[in-house]
Amino acid sequence: MMRVVLAAIAACVLMSCGGGSSDAPSISRAAGIPRAFGDADPHEWSGITPAQYSVHGIDVSKYQGDIDWYRVRGSGVGFAFIKATEGGDYADERFLDNWAGASSAGVARGAYHYFYFCRPALEQAAWFMNHVPRDESALPPVLDLEWTHKSKTCTLRPDPATVQREALTFLQAISVYYRKRPVIYTTVDFYQDNRLWELRGYPFWLRSVAGHPSEVYPGQAWAFWQYTGTGIVDGIEGLTDLNVFAGTPGQLGVGSGATTIVAYQ
Repeated sequence: MMRVVLAAIAACVLMSCGGGSSDAPSISRAAGIPRAFGDADPHEWSGITPAQYSVHGIDVSKYQGDIDWYRVRGSGVGFAFIKATEGGDYADERFLDNWAGASSAGVARGAYHYFYFCRPALEQAAWFMNHVPRDESALPPVLDLEWTHKSKTCTLRPDPATVQREALTFLQAISVYYRKRPVIYTTVDFYQDNRLWELRGYPFWLRSVAGHPSEVYPGQAWAFWQYTGTGIVDGIEGLTDLNVFAGTPGQLGVGSGATTIVAYQ
């Protein structure tokens, strides 16, 4: 039995990452996916499904190409997390265009940083802060924590204590700078390998493409759920990740007023 956990957080949002043309992938419908979106490799959802949530969003990077943000907004997308940086020396070449485009179209947006363990956390935080504007209207920034086993330059896998220490250093630095409590994005294996349930006080954005987070991350409260990596959204050529927010549209408010978020356990 799920229970709704209301976490009051002051001074920020959470205070604590379809083409339309003839070349677009064909849309496959699956139980549990909102009708406004498609999925090229759908999971047949049962139990609690993504469609049962009222606020859906995307996360994007340069790989989504030139995004028509007005069509994205018209498709029912309520928020977007946009890749800004990774490590200490890479900035997504489309970040500023996507940042401005989402804002112009009225899509609530936040920026995310892909973390590498070959660079000190403070160096990475500085890199992120140098590239992402401070904007009270933005969603909280996101720290993307996952293993970088496919990287050509950094496959370092530190122990859980080091992972947690470096993550907290980054989170605390950007929390002070943006005056918003950041969100932690992670995957099942990384979460389990590094005991991320021990990182308390930060909202989680959880990847779970074959089951509700309550099944895959038992006992973990969450604010965002990434439910597929093969989504199809009008206004984006090719595939993109689809997500839900755990609360209502009103609870995804922005600005500096005291707000609440909803997390399910």
